Amino acid sequence: MAAAAAVMVGLGLWQLDRYQTRTAINERITQAASAAPAPVADVLPAPRAGGGAAPAAGAAWTRVTATGVYDPTHEILARGRTVAGRVGFEVLTPLRLADGSALLVDRGWVPPAPGGASAHPDVPSPPTGEVTVVGRVHLDESRAGPVETVAGTRQVRRIGAGQIGGALPYPVYGAYVLLDEQTPPADARFSPIPVSLERAWQNAGYVVQWWMFAAFTLFGFVWLARREARQRGGFDREVNHLTGARLPEAPVSPAL
Repeated sequence: MAAAAAVMVGLGLWQLDRYQTRTAINERITQAASAAPAPVADVLPAPRAGGGAAPAAGAAWTRVTATGVYDPTHEILARGRTVAGRVGFEVLTPLRLADGSALLVDRGWVPPAPGGASAHPDVPSPPTGEVTVVGRVHLDESRAGPVETVAGTRQVRRIGAGQIGGALPYPVYGAYVLLDEQTPPADARFSPIPVSLERAWQNAGYVVQWWMFAAFTLFGFVWLARREARQRGGFDREVNHLTGARLPEAPVSPAL
């Protein structure tokens, strides 16, 4: 029972670490909503061919700005993305910068085509000429795979700037940007990608749960040990009482 309590305390410490990590993410998301955007080169590692190095975790959700020209010929669709209860596509378009590198910009969500989820959706064309974007840094999603060709379009299931960068002919930053603002304005047919806060309160609840289980386990151990001690003491007293009682003497037969 002591070993079980120790395991439960360890699980509580693990959930506490998860709570602190998610709380830090929520703080970055909240602070980024009102922070002034920084130049993308000041936040992300330098781009390189085949996909740039992934930035530090602290760069996630930082607001950045960049100016360049969209390259729709290398546009990528992220399929199976849900917004407001509907499954559609996110549209990632490389923004070519003045130094020849590119930043992947998630321009927003579009619904599927009438022909179904596998049909090419109606994707609004990006503006021509120079564009200035402001958005939030998004790190690569887990289990991101290479770019695939589906129904004649280049698609991914999970977004990874490194994997997408390997399919592009120029250096690319190692993270992508969720578009917040654009000059000239973005097409109104795009739905912005919502950003949800991490459910840190769940981890806080798990911390309390595991530590309460550990306390109950130790309390139960003490309670059972005391009960056993009382039962053993009562048994010993009963044995002593029985073994210490005087038995009646047998009558002595008279001598013949």
